[in-house]
Amino acid sequence: MKALSRLHSMLEVLDTRHRRRVLAPRSGLDFASNDYLGLAQSRLLHDTAQKALDQGVPLGSGGSRLLRGNHPEHEALEEEAAAFFGAEAALFMGGGFQANQAIFSTLPAAEDLILYDALVHASAHEGMRIGRAQTRAFVHNDPTDARRAIADWQAGGGTGQIWIAVESIYSMEGEIAPLKELSKLAREHGAILVVDEAHATGVFGSNGQGLAHGLDADLLTLHTCGKGLGVSGGLICGPRVMIDTLINRARPFIFATAPSPFNAALVRAVLQHLQSDNAATRAATARIGHAHAVAQQHGVPEEALNSQIIPVILGDEARSMEMAATLQAKGFDVRGIRPPTVPRGTSRLRVSITGNVDEDDITALFETLAHQQAEAA
Repeated sequence: MKALSRLHSMLEVLDTRHRRRVLAPRSGLDFASNDYLGLAQSRLLHDTAQKALDQGVPLGSGGSRLLRGNHPEHEALEEEAAAFFGAEAALFMGGGFQANQAIFSTLPAAEDLILYDALVHASAHEGMRIGRAQTRAFVHNDPTDARRAIADWQAGGGTGQIWIAVESIYSMEGEIAPLKELSKLAREHGAILVVDEAHATGVFGSNGQGLAHGLDADLLTLHTCGKGLGVSGGLICGPRVMIDTLINRARPFIFATAPSPFNAALVRAVLQHLQSDNAATRAATARIGHAHAVAQQHGVPEEALNSQIIPVILGDEARSMEMAATLQAKGFDVRGIRPPTVPRGTSRLRVSITGNVDEDDITALFETLAHQQAEAA
């Protein structure tokens, strides 16, 4: 069959380029996941799950939110999330990828401009691809280039609504967006600032509310629930009219089976816990600070130390995957990242400081990494 032969050939090419992905079991100390607060296997979620089961909260939704899939747990979560993140309304969706698809394919109109950071999530690109708006990239984390791009678009006759799409923390670089400058730019042009808080939620901001909380701009935020919050799903937070539009027009919402009410109950418990006790966020801050200090002592450049995500750039794809395998064999679950996830020539180790390791584990990782790099030199 021609199709199967073509697919076999494609996989063989990926093999030769050291780009073939495989599913690997969990093993070793967790420096790979996005479980930044260590909540995924926590007593908090265990006890919440047991209580929800005892109360008869459904494990499945049975359909889309518009076809009997809606449940009081969904609505309670959305009301509480809107209050927690400082928005008029919220919408709970199955995941962050689906939520970004919904935002960018539904809300901007054909005459609008989506101005996006060059390193914004693939899910935003997918939403823009199937949407109607004009799109332009600006240089990563460069508000000056964003301002230039707006001027160029307006000089070419652009008059629609401007949407500025960024992440608050970038998933492969760990860099923090200049949100205050971007907020100022948005105000100057009457733009809507869309901030993907996937890697900030639970970790940064007061009580883990994220880095966009309190910005003085027209704001739409996305808070994924499967990273710092330890569960799964995504929460879009913003003006009620935008949320109502998504309910009525967003195909990734309308035609998708609703997230489990049981899942919504778990996310509610995490938000309530963060609101009342910021110990998990403070502990994450301490781990990150320790990791930055130790990493710098062992040769990681200071400019790579911005958040809980620490990129160790090795450049070569094969070398990155070999180093990851070496660390895994020594008990550290660190993953190699290659193109097309990151630009060619920037293959790396993505070290994630999770809530499932302690300071001794972090020190041991960077000592081992430095030793292995010295041996390979």
